[in-house]
Amino acid sequence: MSGVITASKPSWIAPFTGLSPRRFDKLITALRREGADPIRRGRPWSLPLEDRVLLVAAYWRTNLTLRQLAPLFGVSKSAADRIIDHLGPAFALQQRKRFRKDTVLIVDGTLVPTRDHQVAEQSKNYRYSTNHQVVIDADTRLIVTVGRPQPGNRNDCKAWELSGAKDAVGRTTVIADGGYRGTGLVIPHRREPGQGELPAWKEEHNSSHRKVRARVEHVFARMKTWKILRDCRLKGDGVHHAMLGIARLYNLALAG
Repeated sequence: MSGVITASKPSWIAPFTGLSPRRFDKLITALRREGADPIRRGRPWSLPLEDRVLLVAAYWRTNLTLRQLAPLFGVSKSAADRIIDHLGPAFALQQRKRFRKDTVLIVDGTLVPTRDHQVAEQSKNYRYSTNHQVVIDADTRLIVTVGRPQPGNRNDCKAWELSGAKDAVGRTTVIADGGYRGTGLVIPHRREPGQGELPAWKEEHNSSHRKVRARVEHVFARMKTWKILRDCRLKGDGVHHAMLGIARLYNLALAG
C-alpha cells in the first residue's frame, strides 16, 4: 500500500527507532535468531517482521493511540494491537549477568506515569506511576539491568530490593544517591546530627560522586524521548516490556 510507513524506506527508521539502518538490520537479525518470527499455523502476519518492529518502536516513540497509529502502517487497529502484544516482549533487554571485578555501576529509580492502577500508585508527582530501578555501567553508560516495576509510592530503598535489581548485580560496586541509605551502596557523605559542615575531603568526594552519578540522569533523559514513558496506557506487564525494549534500543543506539 502506498503512502504508509515502512521499513523498506530507510528514512523512516531513525525517527522511530533511533537506530541507523545498519543497526536496525542487526536488530532484525537478532530478533529472528531469538525466535521472534516463528513460522506459525493459520493466517500469516499482515506485515513483515521489519515493519512490525518499526510499528512497535513507533508506538513507543510517539505514544499515539492504536486508532491513530494503525492507518499509518496500513493495518487495522486490532492487528496493530496484536503485533504490539506479540512482539513487544521480544524486544526485551538481555540483562547482563556477569561483571568484571573492577566494574562500577550506577543505579537510580525513575517514575513512569501509568494508567493501569493495579500496578501503579500515586507518587510524589501526584500521578499514578510505577518506579523503575535502572542500573547502568558507569564507564560505558550502557544499561545493564532494569528491575521489575514497583508502585510509584515505594521508596528507592525498597524498590531496589523488591524489583530484583539488587540480586541482578550481586556484589558489584554500585553508586547511588542519598535515597539509598542503609542499602550498602556507595552514597554521598551526610552530616551527622549536630554537625555543622562536612570536612573538605568529604565535600570533595560528594562533588566527584555527583558528577559520576549524573550519568544515569542523562540516560533517563534519553530514554524519555520515547513518549510512552511519559504516559503509559499499556496494562499489566506492558510498561515493563516497554521499559526493557527501550533500554535495548538505547543500548543499540549508543553502541553506534
